[in-house]
Amino acid sequence: MTDGTLEGFEALIRWQSPTRGLVSPTDFIPLAEETGEIHAIGEWTLRMACKEAMSWDGRFSVAVNVSPIQFESERIVDVVHNALASTGLPPERLELEITEGVLMKDFDNALKQLWALKSLGVGIAMDDFGTGYSSLSYLNSFPFSKIKIDQSFVRGENSPKSRALVQAIISLGANLDMKTIAEGVETKEQFDQLAAGGCLAAQGYLISRPISTMAIAEFISNLKNPKKLN
Repeated sequence: MTDGTLEGFEALIRWQSPTRGLVSPTDFIPLAEETGEIHAIGEWTLRMACKEAMSWDGRFSVAVNVSPIQFESERIVDVVHNALASTGLPPERLELEITEGVLMKDFDNALKQLWALKSLGVGIAMDDFGTGYSSLSYLNSFPFSKIKIDQSFVRGENSPKSRALVQAIISLGANLDMKTIAEGVETKEQFDQLAAGGCLAAQGYLISRPISTMAIAEFISNLKNPKKLN
């Protein structure tokens, strides 16, 4: 946020059904988790995101959301390792985003797998931070590389209380040596306020709406000027 440079992309899955049209992930992901198909979908998504990142002009990172269900199979470490090996993506360019749901079902098993993933060299981000119940204890148990400030704090009522909460999360991240990124940034005012408070990165419609993989090359080219986002 200090110089407006592009750091990376987040992979967002979409289902273009030949009969139903565009199906939202809020509709099909819960069903995929219920039926167990999330394992195949998650593995495919991770592999395709890594493959796509290898085609970019620059060493930009790619963030991929991982379902808590994927941690139940004991295969998540092998899945990530295979995706990196098959595509050639350096592990430091991959970031896995998890919610605290990963840690809630089987804390010890999830923690073991998170440490194994970290040993591969990938980044681990705590998504939707501040919306759950035990986030602070999780931050104490595992050294996340990034904390994502939930968009409900960014786009909510701009009151002294909400600003104080955001500032507390930013300060917490700084003191724990974890990068903070604000989700759902839609206005210049939000961007400037977060930047002034010490937030390090932002994503949202102000930077870009979701775009297709085919549009990424042009997007990167247009952002060669670091003042683009300021």
